[in-house]
Amino acid sequence: MKRSFKLTAFMISFLLLLSILIGGVIYRATTANSPFDEANQTNIDVDRNAQVIVDISIVINAPLQTVWRLQTGIDQWPTWQKDITQAQLSGPIAAGSSFNWETHGLPVISTIREVDPMRRIVWGGPALGIDGVHVWTFTTTPNGVVVHTTESWDGPPVAADPDGMRAALTSSLTAWLAALKTTAEAAH
Repeated sequence: MKRSFKLTAFMISFLLLLSILIGGVIYRATTANSPFDEANQTNIDVDRNAQVIVDISIVINAPLQTVWRLQTGIDQWPTWQKDITQAQLSGPIAAGSSFNWETHGLPVISTIREVDPMRRIVWGGPALGIDGVHVWTFTTTPNGVVVHTTESWDGPPVAADPDGMRAALTSSLTAWLAALKTTAEAAH
């Protein structure tokens, strides 16, 4: 009887421990992507091993809401950016949504990887052998909204001419930020 009691107590303890562990795993899995759990938010970065990485910032004298609306109004990009001839978002501004766009005659399909409204948006994808990741951050300061963009490019076309690709990306991002500044400040 004593041995049977010990075995029963052990089995109950084991099953209780197992239930607690499984419950914890299930809880963690269901809350890992909760938008209300800031400790679990992931800050996706550019590819820090890419052959080309460009960082540029600009200060825009306009409300953050205006700057964010312009930057995330993907369908409207061609109205304020001369280098973008078409842009169409499929779905909401949310991780997993994709958009088709054309810049400098290059068709691109990008997927939104992260959105932290009014603070940060990340997208990326391949285009003609170039793998790009683009991070945008928005910070309100006493001088205006600082928009910082970092983009990485990698792939065979980049390996063939890293300096030329870096110059092209720098020029493109500089023009994008200038157009964003001009449009946001005019709307303000």
